[in-house]
Amino acid sequence: MSVSREVGVIVRRTKVDNPWIDHVWAPAAVLEEAPKTAAWTMLSSTASEQLFYAGAAFIDLYASETGNYRDNLIDGDPQIWVGLREGDGGHGVELVAVTADPTEGESLFESGLIVGKAPMPPDVAAWVAAYVDEHHVERVFQKRERDKSGPDPRKTPGAKRGGAGSPGGGQS
Repeated sequence: MSVSREVGVIVRRTKVDNPWIDHVWAPAAVLEEAPKTAAWTMLSSTASEQLFYAGAAFIDLYASETGNYRDNLIDGDPQIWVGLREGDGGHGVELVAVTADPTEGESLFESGLIVGKAPMPPDVAAWVAAYVDEHHVERVFQKRERDKSGPDPRKTPGAKRGGAGSPGGGQS
């Protein structure tokens, strides 16, 4: 069972003093609802930074990930992860993903996206909490039993390779 909610995303472009890049992008805020504003509308500008409404995106919640959402909420300062991709768009970056799942946020980063966090709006936090309350099932950790076939000779100092019936095996 999954549900989605549309939110708006505001991003910040900040100038940096660096010989290889002249600016960095980061999420500034996530809005409870997507406004009727065109994507990439400049909201404010100073000498060192610009704020843009990057556009609308959907937060998708999945019943199998409720433990991750719960951990995000329990932290006391719930966050939304925003993924941006560098590209040839009008501003050199495009809005790709928004998630309330910290694990998915890490996966976005590992996939090469620009990922940052923004505070989760209270209405969105209440929506996520209600979803967790309705769909979370505590899963008991099942410890696997070890393989009883014996020690791995590659990992055990002094263990001999082979056994009865193997080439050169079993007798020294």
